[in-house]
Amino acid sequence: MKKTFQELNLSNAFLFAAALEDPETCRLVLEIILDTKLPKVNVHAEQSILVSSDFRSIRLDIYASDEMQVSYNVEAQNDDRKNLAKRSRYHQAEMDVASLKPGDDFNDLKPGYVIFICTFDPFGKGLYRYTFEERCLECDMSLGDGTRKIFLNSKGRDDGDVPKELVHFLKYMEQSTDEYVSELTEESIIKLHEKVTELKKWRRLEARYMTVEEWLKDREAASNEKVKQKAKQEAVFELLEEYGAIPEHVREAVLEQCDLEVLKRWHKLAAKAGSIEQFEKEM
Repeated sequence: MKKTFQELNLSNAFLFAAALEDPETCRLVLEIILDTKLPKVNVHAEQSILVSSDFRSIRLDIYASDEMQVSYNVEAQNDDRKNLAKRSRYHQAEMDVASLKPGDDFNDLKPGYVIFICTFDPFGKGLYRYTFEERCLECDMSLGDGTRKIFLNSKGRDDGDVPKELVHFLKYMEQSTDEYVSELTEESIIKLHEKVTELKKWRRLEARYMTVEEWLKDREAASNEKVKQKAKQEAVFELLEEYGAIPEHVREAVLEQCDLEVLKRWHKLAAKAGSIEQFEKEM
């Protein structure tokens, strides 16, 4: 059963992004993850889910920087699509482009952290935290490019190797409730929960969430339709190739056809036509 906006956990990508658009909440979360105190954090709202009305390219990751000129990209992930390594590379490239102005020296590039908070184990090793940086394979020397990629896993098992605060935060990501927080003593998570609770009372944000959910549902449906179309087109080609080389104009006609029902009919026709000429005549 679909959860209401008030029932969402912080692991929900929309709620997470909305919460971290508040600079204080963003700083709070980063301090828990990095286990260090940070100066003032600025959240860059160019891709704001609260302000932008362009749902064609909506993003649910947060780009921020602190007064020490360190950049951060933070994102909640609930689906293991086996692409986080490449995704982290893309986010790092984006941050580098944003931080270096034309004419700047490469030494002006800011240090950068790309952080994914996952409700699954992205590498299957049972760790709560996986931290990567560029290193020399021959002598295990750090490249010193100032970049790190951190993958957090709420299903970790190495409780003794990471701060309890981080473990409790990762559990909170999936149990963002009064009941769970009542068992905790960390002020940081209690304060975070207060901010999330207040956020859930914001009617404008709830309406925004419902709009985004509908947009994502429509996009997924359209994507599924395209997958089915492509599969049916390939099935038609596979049958036609048994009769010989497919003329380019026939191939183009099949590829340009987007109506799934027509493609289904063509598939049946290709199976019984006996020749490409007969298929073309009846299509």
